[in-house]
Amino acid sequence: MTEQAATLPIARVAIDSPLTHLDRLFDYLVPADLADAAVPGSRVRVRFAGRLVDGFVLERAERSDHDGRLAPLERSVSAEPVLSPQIARLARAVADRYGGTLADVLRLAVPPRHGRTETAAVAAGKAAVAAAKAGGDSGGQRPPGEWARYPAGASMLAALADGRSPRAVWWAPPGPAWPEMIATAVAAAVRSGRGALVVVPDHRDVDRVEVMLVEAVGRAAVVALRAGLGPAARYRAFLTVLRGQARVAVGTRAAVFAPVADLGLVVVWDEGDELHAEPLAPYPHTRDVAVLRARLEGAALLVGGFCPTAEADGLVRAGWAHPLVLPRAEVRALAPRVEATGSDEEYARDPAARAARLPSLAVRTARTSLADGAPVLIQVPRRGYQPSLACADCRRPARCPHCQGPLGRPASVGPPSCRWCGRPAAAWHCPACEATRLRASVTGDRRTAEELGRAFPDVLVRTSGRDGVLATVPAEPALVISTPGAEPVAAGGYGAVLLLDGWALLGRPDLRAAETALRRWAAAAALARPGGQGGRVVVAADAGLPPVQALIRWDPATFTAREADERAELGFPPATRIAAVDGTPAAVTELLDAARLPAGAEVLGPVPLPPPSRSTGAPGGEGELERLLVRVPRDQGGALAAALHAARGVLGTRHSTSGLRVQLDPQVLG
Repeated sequence: MTEQAATLPIARVAIDSPLTHLDRLFDYLVPADLADAAVPGSRVRVRFAGRLVDGFVLERAERSDHDGRLAPLERSVSAEPVLSPQIARLARAVADRYGGTLADVLRLAVPPRHGRTETAAVAAGKAAVAAAKAGGDSGGQRPPGEWARYPAGASMLAALADGRSPRAVWWAPPGPAWPEMIATAVAAAVRSGRGALVVVPDHRDVDRVEVMLVEAVGRAAVVALRAGLGPAARYRAFLTVLRGQARVAVGTRAAVFAPVADLGLVVVWDEGDELHAEPLAPYPHTRDVAVLRARLEGAALLVGGFCPTAEADGLVRAGWAHPLVLPRAEVRALAPRVEATGSDEEYARDPAARAARLPSLAVRTARTSLADGAPVLIQVPRRGYQPSLACADCRRPARCPHCQGPLGRPASVGPPSCRWCGRPAAAWHCPACEATRLRASVTGDRRTAEELGRAFPDVLVRTSGRDGVLATVPAEPALVISTPGAEPVAAGGYGAVLLLDGWALLGRPDLRAAETALRRWAAAAALARPGGQGGRVVVAADAGLPPVQALIRWDPATFTAREADERAELGFPPATRIAAVDGTPAAVTELLDAARLPAGAEVLGPVPLPPPSRSTGAPGGEGELERLLVRVPRDQGGALAAALHAARGVLGTRHSTSGLRVQLDPQVLG
């Protein structure tokens, strides 16, 4: 018989299992030889259903509610308490909000163990803790900088420095000042003796913010958590935060779970970026996790961007956060001059502008900027060469004869090929009119660079996109072609920014199309010089459209409020919460039958899913897939998540969940 620990002999363990009906804690006996190692937050191995599985000890107790005989812990993987109580509570709250399991969230929150890294010298860690505290506390008060332009900016910094926890949604000013403004807010929180966490969309943003944070609070106090780090470096950075060797963490999506001690401030930058949406179950969004964490730990929260989403605006409408909006006089001083090619004045001056991809206004603006010695940024919504083709005669979209996928041309030479199956279509003919000629219905960044190279033969052309992202460009005449999110920063700002193919963003069959278009346009336009210094932005879209008008006036706050009002009238998020259930028809029907949905739930569908969904994360493999939507008022979102979680548990006992994906608050609703 196993000799049990003398004190707290019961360990409550969260096992690593994807099965929903096992989403609870299990009691195990702590052997005497593991009493010191099996501490709360440590990794263990236990025997479950006849096999060894990983798990975390969440707590130790004197007695168990289980009447039967308890199995002992098999072994301790590590005595390092990698799961802090705060992160354990956060993980449980995230799982409950999204109808997922604790195990799935813990896989996102705690990186895999790296033994050699974990056994690093403890003495070095203690020295780093002392250095971080000394460096952070001796930083002195920073001037408010650009925060002084906001009526409530100085008071927010004062509240952070006094140890209070203000919550705000921040509409950032045009220009490159946002990393420095984040660093100033973090420095104020650190002066109060607390830690801070900053979450940004990608590694280039991490680099920009890290530089400013090091300047504000010192190198020893800052650690960067990047998605691209290797196993050892990732785990080392995680332990640096866990052990208190760094008081400030900055990173991408998963960094929102970083175990920062005495957390005083959470910052989420550009929360509308698609990179903040986790593609793994239970599909949490960084913004929502940050809100939960701020509530649980009593921390301040700053959700910011050039164009915050309607969901962020909902925090203000609920009275939970305050708005930080730049006064109009300050906007006029910082924003570039924005013009639309689709205005009546431009159509009168250039009748061909209705059909031209690069109207005369854009060409004139680019030439003026280049003549002044400044670079020009051209944003193109699509990457590649000609990602979409159509029949040249009847304009019907060109489809693959084999799988009916869309045809595209990956390069200037060679036949078109299918974007789904990759097969070339050298002998394509239109099934409607029998024509054999193709035309580009969408032009990518590589084709755009080729066209502009011919239009401006003596000008240097740079590209920034998936094949190679530029961080910065020098202040010299050049054309910089970029896809959204890959725009490099120009020294001194761009003289002109051209936003091409506005229809490609605005015409997407997506609830967030207009919001996303404005956010991407604003992010590029913010890199231009202020209008007083000659900075100009040209957007190729109808001047009368609300997102275009919001960009022209640089008034994203009004646009977001209007967008939220319209969605509320139609019953769309954030006024409601929606669950998307994807899977085979049999699996979707079985889940719906097992779910006890809230009284106000509205079931929409099911409808067939298009074939590309099989290659973008939908379950089921081969065969027909369909989607079911369940919509409830926002105050019933928790009940909906609980109902779906319970239904998946019922199906799990029948081994019927393999063909299902359940996602609450999906970012894309076609």
